[in-house]
Amino acid sequence: MGLTEHLALILAACLLDALIGDPVYRFHPIRIIGAWSLGWERLLFIVGLKGRAGGVLHWLLVVGGALAAWWGVRSGLGALHPWAAFAWDVFIAYSLICMRDLLDHGRRVLEALDDLPQARARLRMLVGRDTEQLERDGIVRATIESLSENLTDGVLTPLWALCLFGLPGLILVKAVSSLDSMVGYKNARYGRFGWAAARSDDLVHWLPARLSVPLIAAAAALLKLHSRLVFRAARDYHAMLPSPNSGWSEAACAGALRVRLVGPIRYGGRLVTEDYMGDPDWPADLGATDLERALRLILVACLLALLVGVAVAPLRTVLPW
Repeated sequence: MGLTEHLALILAACLLDALIGDPVYRFHPIRIIGAWSLGWERLLFIVGLKGRAGGVLHWLLVVGGALAAWWGVRSGLGALHPWAAFAWDVFIAYSLICMRDLLDHGRRVLEALDDLPQARARLRMLVGRDTEQLERDGIVRATIESLSENLTDGVLTPLWALCLFGLPGLILVKAVSSLDSMVGYKNARYGRFGWAAARSDDLVHWLPARLSVPLIAAAAALLKLHSRLVFRAARDYHAMLPSPNSGWSEAACAGALRVRLVGPIRYGGRLVTEDYMGDPDWPADLGATDLERALRLILVACLLALLVGVAVAPLRTVLPW
C-alpha cells in the first residue's frame, strides 16, 4: 500500500467515525473476536490447557484468526477489484476506530446529570464499579476517569498503530485489548491462562500511555486550561492505579483540569479505595461544567493525536514492516 492510499485509509476511517460513530451490527469485528475467543477458551479448558501455555496458544489463535479473517476477505475482494479491497480496509478500520463513541458516552452522561438514576445507568456503560450510590460529583469524576483512561487504549494506541503499522497493526492491538478484557484477570480461572493477554495489553499501550501526557498538555494549552500542572500530576499520581498504563492519562487530565479524581470506589459492594488523585486543594465536588471541560479536552487531544498520526504515517513506507 502506497503512502497516498495509506493516508486515504486513515482519513476515510476517521471521517466516517466522526460523521457516523461506532457502527452497531451483529457481525462487528469486536463481537466476532469475542465469540472466537470464547470458543477457543472453552475448547482449551476442556482439553486441560488452562495454564500459561494454553493462554499463549489462545492468544495466537485469536490474534492470528483475526488477522487471517481480514486478509482472507481482502484477498478475495482484491481479486475482484482493488477498490473493493480498499473499501473493505476502510470499513474495518472505521469499525475499529472509536473516537466519537468515547465522546458520545461522556455526552450522554452529561445530558442526564439532572436525572441521577438515568445518569448512573448511562455511567454503567463506561465503568465497572458500583454506581447505585454515586451522587452527582461521583458520577462526574467517574466519567472523567473513564474518558481519560480510554483515551489511551481506545484512541491513541489503535490510531497510531494504524498510522505506523497499517491495518494489521490496528487489528492486532484491538484483538489484544479484547483478549485482555475477556481473560486478563488475576483470579482463579484466568490468573495463569490470561497472562499472555494481560502482558501483551500492557506492552502495546506502554508507549502511547506515556505519550498521552505531552498530548494532553498541548490540548490543555490550546484550551487555556492548566497545562503546567499536567506533567507534575502525571509524575506524582500515575502510580495510584494498579495498571502500569492507565494512570498516566488519567493523572494528566486531573492536572489539566485541576480537579481531584478517583475518591471512594466500590466494586461488588466492597470499598476498594478512598484516596483522591490530585492535590488536596484541587476541587473534588465536580459538576456539569467540569465534565464539559473534560469533553473538550479529550476532543482536542483526539484531534492532535490524528495530526501526530498523519505526520508519522510516512514512516510506514520506509520502515521494514
